[in-house]
Amino acid sequence: MDAHGMPVRILVTQGTTADCTQAGRLIEGIDADHLLADRGYDSNAIVEQAEKQGMEAVIPPKKNRKIQRPYDKELYKLRHLVENAFLHLKRWRGIATRYAKNTSSFLAVVQIRCIALWADIL
Repeated sequence: MDAHGMPVRILVTQGTTADCTQAGRLIEGIDADHLLADRGYDSNAIVEQAEKQGMEAVIPPKKNRKIQRPYDKELYKLRHLVENAFLHLKRWRGIATRYAKNTSSFLAVVQIRCIALWADIL
């Protein structure tokens, strides 16, 4: 998602794949000042990749971290834009239930919905 909560990249995985394992692929090559993500994405690998790409990682540290990393709590409040974008996508029942039987059909439906979001024809 960009600074306005609009989708910029889509990765489709199997339903059993953890989202945090795909974060590296998702942010690869993205030019941004900040990476906002929830606590589930707090890993050294993700934070290091973000820093290598010139992004400040705004991710709350997991509670079990020995050394709690600081993060910008005010900037983190903007993460709701990401959640709102997922809500807009899931308004289409076919996306929310993953109705499409194959990956390419599902990806096409998600891309169409993203085009609708970008075109503001919700």
